Amino acid sequence: MSDSPASATVTIEASPEKLYELVTDIANMGKLSPECTGGKWLGGATGPAVGAKFKGTNKAGMIRWSTVNRVVVAEPGKAFSFETDGSGARWTYHFEADGNSTVVTESREMFKKRPLLATVFASLLLGGTKSHDGVMDQGLQDTLNRLKAVAEG
Repeated sequence: MSDSPASATVTIEASPEKLYELVTDIANMGKLSPECTGGKWLGGATGPAVGAKFKGTNKAGMIRWSTVNRVVVAEPGKAFSFETDGSGARWTYHFEADGNSTVVTESREMFKKRPLLATVFASLLLGGTKSHDGVMDQGLQDTLNRLKAVAEG
């Protein structure tokens, strides 16, 4: 389990509300994330709300897998956070207005010990947990750069 969260920050010329809408549009997350290819709300959920669950689909090279995620923070224009029990990771986006721009920070931290199945999966198919953690850490900045391009484009 990582002792400290990984994070990335970027300033985007868009409102916090618009950026929140883009980040919580899980069906289109594949336009932003280098690993997540999209998702869909589960159990009757239609959008971000605390307790809502969604299935995320992911791809790394030829390897594909899905996760079930639970929203733990849903504050429009302020913060969005979800936890993935299958990996033990919590993903969080914070939005802070700064004039005509918004400072967006994305972070990833372990909220519980990584499950054995996730460790074995990463070891056998994703180059190991340390390697894959490094890829995901770089993915934070890549995701925010893509968010900036979409929002300002």
